[in-house]
Amino acid sequence: MEAFGHLLDIMDELRVKCPWDRKQTNESLRTNTIEETYELCEALMRKDDTNIKKELGDLLLHIVFYAKIGEEKDAFDIKDVCDSLCQKLIYRHPHVFGDASADTAQKVEQSWEQLKLKEKGGNKTVLEGVPASLPSVVKAHRIQDKARNVGFDWEQREQVWDKVQEELGELKTEIDRMDPDKMEAEFGDLFFSLINAARLYKINPDNALERTNQKFIRRFNYLEQHTIQQGRSLKEMTLEEMDQLWNEAKAKGL
Repeated sequence: MEAFGHLLDIMDELRVKCPWDRKQTNESLRTNTIEETYELCEALMRKDDTNIKKELGDLLLHIVFYAKIGEEKDAFDIKDVCDSLCQKLIYRHPHVFGDASADTAQKVEQSWEQLKLKEKGGNKTVLEGVPASLPSVVKAHRIQDKARNVGFDWEQREQVWDKVQEELGELKTEIDRMDPDKMEAEFGDLFFSLINAARLYKINPDNALERTNQKFIRRFNYLEQHTIQQGRSLKEMTLEEMDQLWNEAKAKGL
């Protein structure tokens, strides 16, 4: 593809002629890569196609950058990256490129996990493939999803609500006792059970929480802006006054 080749040529030139690009390493780029990934996620959440295109380009730049560094170390190049990905995709989709059968997305996911366990040098345990650095909500969802793919799941999804109620009861007990360590542990168990419920009902918990984050920001900003217009500060307002503005924001669909 001509556009991709052009990108590779630009990367080659930058590594030679640009002082900043020349000094970058895997370690120096890592935090920027994380930032770019989150910026892409933000654009995806907003369904902002213009910025999705932009952020995909920024992330692609990082992929090409890492591949260039690998090439300079004689470890691998971008062709090796693409070839490895193609081999993995073909191997893990035997229902497309082979004789296997999988007529639902769930069967595909189950087959994917089983094939990963069989791969030479692959994950030796079901949960080994969950990155330790994932954010906690995403990690919990991935852990539960991987366990489901090997059959460790509720027989009926409605059963999860009994678990949620059980964990809520245990949390309330520890709150009554005011044991900070056990309160934190039970909060974690409650969160985990709620994430499990979200998974069972096809809700992405990270997306759901981020939607609520953004909703809170919009409504709180409305409250703050109207307070400033009145020549007051939030600290001067009563909770009842703040609630009134909050409800106004809610009524406006913010």
